[in-house]
Amino acid sequence: MEARASLAAEPDLVEHYCHDAQQAGAKIWPSHRLAAETFLHRVAACGEWAGMDLTERLAATREQMRTGPFVSWLIVTGRCVVDAAFLVTAGLRLGEAASRYQPLARLRFEQATDRLSIALADTRLQWHMLALLAAATATTVDRIDTQIFFAGRELLLAAYRRRGHPDSDRNPAAILHRLQATLFHDQVIDTLERPGRIPVSIAGWNGVTTSYALAARRYVEQVALSLRPSTVKAIERDLRQFGHYLADRHPDVTTLAQLNRSHIEDYKRHLACDPRPSGAPLAKPSIKNTLINLRCFFTRITEWDYPDVPPRPLIFDADLPIIDRPLPRFLDDAAATKLLRTARAEPDAFTRLVVELLARTGMRKGELLALTVDAVVQIGSAYWLRIPIGKLHNDRYIPLHPELKSLLDAWLHDRPTDLRSDKMFLRRGGRPILPRHIDQALAKVADTAGIGHITAHQLRHTLATQAINRGMSLEAIAALLGHKTLAMTMVYARIADRTVAEEYFSVTEKVEALHTQPAQLPATDEGHQMRRLRAEMHRRMLGNGHCARPVEMDCHFESICESCQFFVTTIEFRPRLQAQRDDAKEKGQIGRQKIFDGLLDRLDSTGT
Repeated sequence: MEARASLAAEPDLVEHYCHDAQQAGAKIWPSHRLAAETFLHRVAACGEWAGMDLTERLAATREQMRTGPFVSWLIVTGRCVVDAAFLVTAGLRLGEAASRYQPLARLRFEQATDRLSIALADTRLQWHMLALLAAATATTVDRIDTQIFFAGRELLLAAYRRRGHPDSDRNPAAILHRLQATLFHDQVIDTLERPGRIPVSIAGWNGVTTSYALAARRYVEQVALSLRPSTVKAIERDLRQFGHYLADRHPDVTTLAQLNRSHIEDYKRHLACDPRPSGAPLAKPSIKNTLINLRCFFTRITEWDYPDVPPRPLIFDADLPIIDRPLPRFLDDAAATKLLRTARAEPDAFTRLVVELLARTGMRKGELLALTVDAVVQIGSAYWLRIPIGKLHNDRYIPLHPELKSLLDAWLHDRPTDLRSDKMFLRRGGRPILPRHIDQALAKVADTAGIGHITAHQLRHTLATQAINRGMSLEAIAALLGHKTLAMTMVYARIADRTVAEEYFSVTEKVEALHTQPAQLPATDEGHQMRRLRAEMHRRMLGNGHCARPVEMDCHFESICESCQFFVTTIEFRPRLQAQRDDAKEKGQIGRQKIFDGLLDRLDSTGT
């Protein structure tokens, strides 16, 4: 449909509007006719719509209360061409007008959002944004293609930036992002990416010294051939930030050969003292990783014979901050129970699935986001969940609890089946689930349960701690969590060591027995003869010497015969055994007393 240059070019414009509105089921009142006629007179008086500025257009649109539906009809049907600045400021209900006058396009859009399980409120927001985009590009919603979508997207975002964004729930950039996913899966546009967007890994090197930038980017290209993308991204970021630091603080350094130790020491102070954009200082682990990446860069480009290299090693082990090794933070049994009970009462299927998966499998957040639709497999009579290759470059299978299997089946049943080029398990509205969505789901359940802030890794630690407390072997826990070595799993053994606990309480009993003994005279009140006699009492004569064990200390060998499995006694020795038992009790020798208690009990019951 061609847009008319003049509104007066079409006679009986008001009659056509009334006819179209009535055909679409809308009721036209005399006030609607009056508002339309007043608008046309105002436009004619200003020299037609094309000759009016934004202020005049807004004034004409808002002069009468009933003018909005008429102007929306003009725009949707292509009779009036408007710019993005007018669209984002006028506040017209363009989505309603597009639904009324282009019902087939609206029906197709609703079918697409229904297949993607998009909520009704979000469907309305996306449709309204689609109507604005079509109007900004002087077309209709049924003629949108990839090129028109991205052109209209830039026009609208620029207009919103000039005007100021509305509240965060209706952020136009977020709505356009969701609309792009809907149109992509509905075969309207061809990509989920934004063409022409230059990544920061390329554009971010502007301003860095040429010699350093060439060496660093060449190095990044090489490590990208052997390292994981996330690792390469971190290396590129650290090298780029060091390059900007040199350009800002040491502009005289134009080559790597000019670097010396003073530059590294100054950069260490910069990392430790200068706040990040968030206002908080850089954490010690981040400082350590940054220095390690720089040291590897300097070392390898020297080994690889790059033309511009530092004259000597610049970063040493002593430069790396010592990192604290705290025990893993985990939920105790009471808090974990409250969390799962709250999750099971959660009406949102995504939130419940996230909490249950993390709590029952111990997978990492990245592994959860990387799950595919074929992750559930049957091996024998049991179902297993295949965790994809992740942080440690390995994959693994985790046995599935029946309840968790039911949750996964329900999610797959409700998942759209016609998503284009997408096998990822977690999708909402055709869009990928982001890490912040996982954090939001956990925060929602934790807040309802009243247990404070929790993280996905905290649930991983909780599962491991619960398993080791209930007797699961370290080897099995390592397989469950995907650890490469038992040294990684041993950290959980530090949380609840049964041997340490048993020996601690055994020693505690002996120490408490000492506290129950009668108080002795102070050393200053003890005379020379008394000390000699006490020493003689403690010196028990042995076959080839003496035993100087204090009387209040226990001795496992004092009753070695009685504790032997070949020891035999009869009822006539009971008085002597009873005397030895009483002697052990009097001296606070708990272990010895238990031996004679057992002998006396068996002697009384069996006579031998």
